[in-house]
Amino acid sequence: MKDVFARLATDFLSTILFLAIYFLTDNVLLATGVAIAGAIAQVIYARVKGKPLGFMTYASLALVIVLGSATLLTNDPRFVLAKPAIGHFAIGAIMLKRGWLLRYLPPIVTETIPEYATLAGLAWAALMFALGCGTIAVALTGDMKLWTFYVTVVLVGAKIAAFAIQYVAFRILVTSRLRAAT
Repeated sequence: MKDVFARLATDFLSTILFLAIYFLTDNVLLATGVAIAGAIAQVIYARVKGKPLGFMTYASLALVIVLGSATLLTNDPRFVLAKPAIGHFAIGAIMLKRGWLLRYLPPIVTETIPEYATLAGLAWAALMFALGCGTIAVALTGDMKLWTFYVTVVLVGAKIAAFAIQYVAFRILVTSRLRAAT
């Protein structure tokens, strides 16, 4: 579990830096510059240490540089604020693959209710697209406090709620199907 949180912190380092500097200084340009420098430093550090860098690391670096540069050139934070939407759209597109969720579920679920697991996978894709659209809508307002609330509370809360609903629904469906079979 500790490893998962370390990876999440690493993946979101530039966003964490951006938010921290912005809230300390109320300066979007400074926060954006620090986020870009942090992302570049993170990749350099990994290369020096000989750690392998995946496609997502390079994609994230490219997004930070491109969207951060657009923010610096236009003095408009909405570019940086829209970045999480791109991730949600990419993950949503991956989740459109039929049966992607099956590999993450226990055998009792995949053997008892595989059709519901497939539907749940599509529901997760729809959720990712909806959250990405919401991120863009909030980013367009340019309101940093609203955006921070959205990415820290709404995005996380929606995923936790979806997981809880899926868990309860799968328990009920598996139990009822097993009872019907006996």
